Amino acid sequence: MNRKRIAQRFCGRDFTAKEVALIQEVVDTCGGISRSELAHTVCELLDWKRPSGGLKARECKDLLEILEEKGALKLPEKRSGGNKVPQKIIAATPADTPYSTLTGSVEEISPLLVERVKTREQRDLFKTLLAQYHYLGYAMPFGARIQYLVYAGKPRREVVGCVQFSSPAWRMKDRDQWIGWDDARRAEALQHIVNNSRFLVLAEIRNLASAVLAAVLRRLRADWMRQYKVEPLLVETLVDRNRFHGGCYRASNWIELGETTGRGRMDKANRRRRNRVKTILVYPLVKNALPRLRGDV
Repeated sequence: MNRKRIAQRFCGRDFTAKEVALIQEVVDTCGGISRSELAHTVCELLDWKRPSGGLKARECKDLLEILEEKGALKLPEKRSGGNKVPQKIIAATPADTPYSTLTGSVEEISPLLVERVKTREQRDLFKTLLAQYHYLGYAMPFGARIQYLVYAGKPRREVVGCVQFSSPAWRMKDRDQWIGWDDARRAEALQHIVNNSRFLVLAEIRNLASAVLAAVLRRLRADWMRQYKVEPLLVETLVDRNRFHGGCYRASNWIELGETTGRGRMDKANRRRRNRVKTILVYPLVKNALPRLRGDV
């Protein structure tokens, strides 16, 4: 294979040609191991870690595949296993009626009970609900993530909402200009933004969406700091303008910044698609979020 000595920028980090050559050597000499094991090995060698100390193995697997596409290396074939969870689950017959039959106002089912998804049973329920009731289905998010199930407190305990937070978009022009970032500062501070990547309401109850959003945001900052040892300062979300107005976000004082370019996170061909343009909304978790993101304080 014609190897290329290339440099690569990925997920906020610049990988030098020397580091890429090291990655090539690891792949060549570690025959017989899986892609996941390769990713862990590369992360350890390059000290590619989260602020909490955990390896960025998920991001590293994506980097390895990009390098393979560029002809820099040849990865082992993907292994199939009976216990492997698919990257995306889409229901064969999406439900066309609400999951919950609860109706009325949010006051009638309060207090809302928020539980962080931790157990296998909770994860399976979360994935199943998104697969059946969210228009995007369920997809394994990139990087860090925290997921919540929100339950009605009365008249019976029942799931009424699913919310997921994950790693932020690496680059969004309107967001980055609003904050006042250049590329260097964005690379330093990006980890302090969290993306609300899934939001699902499962009952036709007045004001439920805003109440669910408020309930999980009250927990997010502490939970994220406990899990990843990083303080989130700003939450962002992307609303499909062809489907939704984003009323619950606007009612909760989220700030509209503009629109995305219509390109996906992994769009290497630079193809803008108008049907993928989304509205960018953000919500500061602390009063001085902007100056702290800019590095002014």
